[in-house]
Amino acid sequence: MNRINVKKFGFALGFTGALVYAGCMIVMATAGQEGTITFFNSLLHGLDVTNIIRMDVPLLEALFGFVQTFILGWLIGACIAAFYNVQIKK
Repeated sequence: MNRINVKKFGFALGFTGALVYAGCMIVMATAGQEGTITFFNSLLHGLDVTNIIRMDVPLLEALFGFVQTFILGWLIGACIAAFYNVQIKK
């Protein structure tokens, strides 16, 4: 079996998470509150997000969320790759 590059896999997962976060920001910016609620209610099949959607998110808070999502994704991806590499028989 091949080993996974920890840094590259971490980056891939972090970047993917950041893209999903950016997609969420785009939905909220373009669909409005009702469209956002409809989108996430259908995506989360059975959960009603009406009471937890907050449309007035400050730009700095959104930027912090974007960066934090990338960092968490990178750490999760790096852990997955490292755990995978450790269990490979040499």
